This record gives sequence, C-alpha cells and structure tokens, in this order.
Amino acid sequence: MKGKVYLVGAGPGDPDLLALRALRALRQADVVLHDALVSSQILELIPSRVMVVNVGKRCGSRAITQEQINAMLVSFASAGNRVVRLKAGDPLIFGRAGEEIEHLRRAGIETEVVPGITAALGAAAIAQVSLTDRRMAARVVFVNAHRVPGAPEPDWSGLAAPDTTIVVYMPGTDYQQLATRLRRAGLRRDTPCLVVTKASTAEQQLHLTTIEQLHNMPLLPSPSLLIVGKIAALAVLEVPANGDLREELVATQGDAETATTLAAFGQGL
Repeated sequence: MKGKVYLVGAGPGDPDLLALRALRALRQADVVLHDALVSSQILELIPSRVMVVNVGKRCGSRAITQEQINAMLVSFASAGNRVVRLKAGDPLIFGRAGEEIEHLRRAGIETEVVPGITAALGAAAIAQVSLTDRRMAARVVFVNAHRVPGAPEPDWSGLAAPDTTIVVYMPGTDYQQLATRLRRAGLRRDTPCLVVTKASTAEQQLHLTTIEQLHNMPLLPSPSLLIVGKIAALAVLEVPANGDLREELVATQGDAETATTLAAFGQGL
C-alpha cells in the first residue's frame, strides 16, 4: 500500500509560528526531507524515531539534485511511508513545490500541502508594517532575485510603481546591482528599503535604508529578504529604549542623509 507525501511549510523559523497541522504531520511522519533553511528549532520538534534527511542547498552547492529529491519522495511513499517534505516559509512560494507535486501526481502518490507563513509575511510582522497599507500601497509583488541559469530576468519596469510594495526573496549580496535595477525601473533613489534577515529567530536583524544607500548594506546572514516601498519607512526597528528609531539608524549606519529622507517619508503619511 502506498503512503502519502505532505508538502509542509515550516514558516520563517520560530516554532511558535508553525501551523498545528504542520506539527501534527511532523509527529506522525516516518520520513522527513527538509531544506537547509528550516530552523534547528523546527527540526527539534521531529520525533527521534523519524528518518530525517537534509536535502537542502546552501552557498550554491547541492549534494542532492531536484531530480533525486523527486525520486526519494516517490520511493519512500511507495514503500508505504508517511513522508514530510519540509520547506522554509510556505511550500508554494518559491519552494519548487510545483515540480514535486507534478512528479508525485505522475507516480500516483497522494499528496497534501500544508501552508506555512511565507518569509514576506514573517518579515512584515516583525517590522510591524502592512505590505498593503491602503494609504501607500495598492498592490504587493513577490520577486525572486535568485535566477536559474539561463532564466530571464524579472521585468522590473513592470513591477516598480510608486503605489507598489516589492518584496525581493533571496536578494543575495549584490545590493548595488539590485539598486541599479530598481532605479532603471523608475523608482526614486530615496525610496525606502528594509532588509530583514533571519526573521522571527533570535538572530534576526532589520536594516532600514534607501535605494540610493542600498549598496552600503553590510554582509548579512541568510535567509534575508528585501522590502521596497513607502511602507518600509514605517518599520519598527529593535533599538535601545532611549534612542529614536531613525536617530539610531544614523548611529548604526552613519548615514544622516538616509535618516532625513526616511523622516520626510514619515511626515508625509
């Protein structure tokens, strides 16, 4: 008798943000195949009897190909196992879930998707900003900056607009290139930008800047995410109790012009 595969979203990292259905799937699993970006706190919730396999990709290297992952899912499920394919964030947002679902369907394997909190929503919650604040944003766009070799670049000119919040997944470390693309798309150089790394974990960091100053961002640990748009100026940053948010930003980044720009955006709301 064939088993079943659950494509489960692990959320941004904090176990408290894991869906109850996701937790139930982990506890009842026989095999868990997880990505490298799934937090250690989430992995600790998996019972010791479960076979756990890391099939993730980090720093551009992959020990296991996507084709091999597809084959493993079918093999384990065909043997009658309950298999959890555990992905950071939500499995349907830049998670290759479509490829795996298609492969499982062809093999006749029952599949269920358990949604998770995607990185964009986790980061927005940490910063306490509404991605679709009706005063500033009529739409929100998710873009993946990490492209498969040979794949076309996103149409940045079609994405960028003053009333749009752009969320860039996997922005990488070349912020200068990203800034150039955003400027060429027509966005103002003083457009606020928020970089969030390791959202909802103890190591989370929030950095507020502008497109013009984006190239000055320090090298940050992954996973990271970039939010571009007017709403970014409203982000709540973790600062000492005695400091003003934007004054502290100047002290941290040494950029008085950035602080002035962001303060002006805030006053115009």
